[in-house]
Amino acid sequence: MKLINKLFSKQKTSSIEFCQRNLDEFLKEDSLTEFNQFLSQKNIIYKEYECQSKCKECRLSPYAVVDGKLIAAEHSDELLIKLKEEVKK
Repeated sequence: MKLINKLFSKQKTSSIEFCQRNLDEFLKEDSLTEFNQFLSQKNIIYKEYECQSKCKECRLSPYAVVDGKLIAAEHSDELLIKLKEEVKK
């Protein structure tokens, strides 16, 4: 029965929110394709906001808010890895 549940269970939908200013500052153009592929998955809903009022985090590093949880990284490639890990949970 557990195997059947795993096969037919719905994948959890994750909500990811970005600050447009943060993306402009930290997102590398060569990472854009990978981000687009990741964000185009059916189980991901994402939204860009002009500002999320997280100015301290925004100035320091790339970040996103996944299901209400702030995820920050040293660079955009690391952020993508962390986002993938968070969505799997």
